[in-house]
Amino acid sequence: MRRILKILTSRLFIVAPLVILQFVFFALLFYSVAYTEKALPFISLIAILFCIYIINREEDPSYKIAWVAVILGAPVIGIPLYVLAGNRHVPKKLYYGTIRANKKMEHLLRENVDIDTHNDIDAGAKRIFHYGVNRLGLPVYNHTSSEYYASGEEWFPHYIEALKNAKHFIFIETFIIVQGSVWDEILEVLKQKVKEGVEVKLIYDDFGSITLPHHYSRQLREIGIEAHRFNHVRARFIIQMNNRDHRKITVIDNQIAFIGGVNLADEYVNRIVRYGYWKDSATKIEGEAVWSYTVMFMGMLSYVRSKEEGKVDYEKYHIPYSVKENYGYYQPWSDTPTDKESVALNMHLNMVKYARDYVYIDTPYLILNETMKQELILSAKSGVDVRILTPHIPDKKIVFEITRGFYKQLVEAGVKIYEFTPGFNHTKNFVADDTLAIVGSANTDYRSYFLHYENGCLMYKTSEIRKIKQNFLDACEKSHLVTLDEIHKTNVIVRMIRAVLNLMIPLV
Repeated sequence: MRRILKILTSRLFIVAPLVILQFVFFALLFYSVAYTEKALPFISLIAILFCIYIINREEDPSYKIAWVAVILGAPVIGIPLYVLAGNRHVPKKLYYGTIRANKKMEHLLRENVDIDTHNDIDAGAKRIFHYGVNRLGLPVYNHTSSEYYASGEEWFPHYIEALKNAKHFIFIETFIIVQGSVWDEILEVLKQKVKEGVEVKLIYDDFGSITLPHHYSRQLREIGIEAHRFNHVRARFIIQMNNRDHRKITVIDNQIAFIGGVNLADEYVNRIVRYGYWKDSATKIEGEAVWSYTVMFMGMLSYVRSKEEGKVDYEKYHIPYSVKENYGYYQPWSDTPTDKESVALNMHLNMVKYARDYVYIDTPYLILNETMKQELILSAKSGVDVRILTPHIPDKKIVFEITRGFYKQLVEAGVKIYEFTPGFNHTKNFVADDTLAIVGSANTDYRSYFLHYENGCLMYKTSEIRKIKQNFLDACEKSHLVTLDEIHKTNVIVRMIRAVLNLMIPLV
């Protein structure tokens, strides 16, 4: 009863119906005009012009094809939907705010390692590092160490301990905060650190954390935490609602950074059961590379802050790092929808192209654009051991059916797909050839690749890469290997449903 009452009084329960009503009103208004004898040819012309516009945009071909199909198939629904939510042009305030924030960071990030002078980096890895350095200005670091946590429950005690040891500042940026035992423990530590004079700053996505009270950021400010909601949820059907802060970054004293897939809620450490066992991961980074995450957070902070709060003093937080031995190479990265560079997608593509022996992929949502799909197929056909671990118990059933719709082509090409039978796989990792790995927040889906703010780290010859690989293989032992025979036996109606759902790819 308490859970039902909580849902009924939540902001989402209020906002979602208002958004739907606005769309229905728009569609009915459009319909009343469209389907008159004189207007029908005019509407058909508008649909064609919209399709020409979409086809000529610099966007992913699969994304464009899906929208063209919706608009031509049902213009009364498709045209209003595209106008309100489909055009991925980021709103000016969000665009210029984050672009300005990124510009402020450029002079702070200087390349640490000249990778061309390091003979222990092979040509394939240098090529991937060069993409980040030359195209994006992302430094490569050594004198950095890392620790990989194969589950949320393994990560959490280390996370709490690191927060307790903070001396100067704590920066936390997350997609989801849900009130429960995990957040209660974190909040108690943060309150104590504020009393000790430690600066605590928090950015959380307003949609991802929609179960929080509307003015929760004000409550946090009252206890000394500088808290900001990213991209406030409003009862308006606008494209801005699509652009979410999906990043997970915690920085402590410029010495330690935590990144990965875990959000700040009980299910991520399996204190409550939602979709069976929740498989997730996180990585702790120490040393030189932490500075990139400090700067990433400050860039976002400079956007969400009001003019009254003043500019961010970047140099204040450039606390000298504790020197670490050289445990491989690290290239932290972030991705934003405010430019035309699909960083997360390109990092993932480069990993698949790099692999000569194997590439293993952990993902909760396998919703591939055509380029990624063909790259995986080509790698498998070329003899690379391509394996993908998806959930068996999904958190979103419609998205899961779209995920399963990709299985046939991949399995036919030799890709091995495993479904994690104990529950939900929320991990977001790529690992290849025992030498290269990517950890971070980005899923293999359209939202992560084109709409969300994401972050991650490209790691080469680090001590934890074999642990990431072993974690994947251990999970496969508990999982179901999808066979071509069972795919062929899939009910015809289910296949048809998946085919129709493929048209929804831009919306999921």
